[in-house]
Amino acid sequence: MTEEEAVQIAEYVAAACPAQKFGEFTPDVWGEILAPYAVDEARAAVIAVARRQPFISPAEIVAEVKARRAERIELANIVYDGNPLETGAESAAAIREIIRAAGDGLTGPSSIRASLGASDRLALPSGADHGPYAGRAAAARAAIGKMPADRDPTVDPRGRACRRCEAAPGSSCTARGRRLQDVHPIRLEDTRRTAAGLPLLDLDADEARIKAAAAAALARNHDQEQEAEAS
Repeated sequence: MTEEEAVQIAEYVAAACPAQKFGEFTPDVWGEILAPYAVDEARAAVIAVARRQPFISPAEIVAEVKARRAERIELANIVYDGNPLETGAESAAAIREIIRAAGDGLTGPSSIRASLGASDRLALPSGADHGPYAGRAAAARAAIGKMPADRDPTVDPRGRACRRCEAAPGSSCTARGRRLQDVHPIRLEDTRRTAAGLPLLDLDADEARIKAAAAAALARNHDQEQEAEAS
């Protein structure tokens, strides 16, 4: 936000809250406090806060802006599967750019996934490329564009579909509707076997083995508990 825009916000608050007093240097101070935020975000925050109370402080404007940004980020349902060839620092920088773009409202209430086509990964509203967020939009596009469209299923587990949760190639595994940080074990095992030229495990047999192992573990715990009570 520029100094001129800070003056506009102060005048906006004065119009919305006629009983609130402003000094000669109020716009200067407000400008320093609101400098990290866009004037449109601040103006929308003023309207929201003014509907609830007769006076508005810059801290309340900041809190409202942050709350709305957090809401947009949550609605964007960001999923960045990343590129196995990039460094941790590059992944972190890419994620920051995507989250920042989501907070700016550039992504809309949709999911950003590696499995989507390049044209679908960052759907910008009309005019966004020429507005105050044009640089952030380009950075977010570049970050998402680094995600490989085709993953080697013998190296990257996300290069193949998951037989456990039916996640598509390029997508993260899910459980109970939530994205998992790691892939399901069967997906990782399939990748290893494919790389080694081995046949895939029978999923039903693997599930039966897991259930049998879990039942055996429960039985052992039960026996140990009974022994402990008897002693």
